[in-house]
Amino acid sequence: MRQFKTSKGKLIVFSAPSGTGKTAIKNALLQKDPTLVFSISATTRQKREGEHDGKDYYFISEAEFKEHIDHKDFIEYDHHFGNFYGTLRMAVEPDLQMGCNVVMDIDVNGALAVKKNYPEESVLIFIKPPSLEELKRRLMSRGSETEESIKVRLARVEEEMKHAGEFDHVVVNDTVERAASEILDIIRQ
Repeated sequence: MRQFKTSKGKLIVFSAPSGTGKTAIKNALLQKDPTLVFSISATTRQKREGEHDGKDYYFISEAEFKEHIDHKDFIEYDHHFGNFYGTLRMAVEPDLQMGCNVVMDIDVNGALAVKKNYPEESVLIFIKPPSLEELKRRLMSRGSETEESIKVRLARVEEEMKHAGEFDHVVVNDTVERAASEILDIIRQ
């Protein structure tokens, strides 16, 4: 159940290199604190096995995505790995106005755009993998990645890690349970 407050809510934004465990942490956070609201991003990529439209992402066509860009419907968006990803204003602003804390699981560029557009309402948390070897293992275990896509994602890791210092907090995801607990402590502060 959502908790309604008299003050405006916060955007709890966490970012990490692909494969670091953002989705697992998000799921653990929502289990630990049911008052948190998850912001569902829109994407043009294909659904992975087990994903559901409107739950994991809003899966839309590239034409629809570009129409939303033209109408300035996104608070942040980016194009990487051949697809668009973004957060629609309609997915977060009503909950913020009701005083809910909204959890966003987005890339580094998106997080920095949120901080620019919502400087008072956002808390940025960068999630680091315990090591590059562990990150590569996690990407390979997905079963949806090719060796080439893993190379591309690992090349992007170095660039994303350079931005960790621009975030309000840095958390290492050595275990999902521990990382989620640390983030929950940050949110409660």
